[in-house]
Order: sequence, then structure tokens, then C-alpha cells
Amino acid sequence: MNFFRQVSKSTDLMLGMAARLGADLGAEITHDPLQGANQVRSMALRCSACPHQQGCAALQQQCDHLDAAPDYCRNKVFLDHVAHA
Repeated sequence: MNFFRQVSKSTDLMLGMAARLGADLGAEITHDPLQGANQVRSMALRCSACPHQQGCAALQQQCDHLDAAPDYCRNKVFLDHVAHA
């Protein structure tokens, strides 16, 4: 898969996980646009290197809501923090 398609797929997974956690990434970007944009870009790149994307996609298909990101999620700390802020 080419790099841009992989990052796009990963961004969709990351945003899906954020939505299921109730983590408002838009508010993070609005609060500090430059820092927020850098954070979201870094999150997408971390997700694109994750070996658990199939499991993540399956989890998201099964669950509309999650209390916490799965332990394997490379963005768990940040997503859980934003979701519970």
C-alpha cells in the first residue's frame, strides 16, 4: 500500500478510536492550532506504523463506545487523557 493511502487509513482508524472514546481532537486543535495539528499528525504516523490495525478496525466495528483505548494502541495515553479531561 502506498504511503499516503496507509496514512489516510490510519487517520480514519485514529479518528474512529477518538470518537469511540469521546476524545474531542477538534477542541485540542482549536485550543492551540499549531501544537494541535502537530499532535494529530504525530498520532496518525504512530498509528500508521502499528501492527494491530486489523484488530483495531475489528474492535471499532464491534463497539460504538469504549471507556479506554486498547493497551496496544500507540496513541492510548493521549487519547485516554483527552477523553477523560
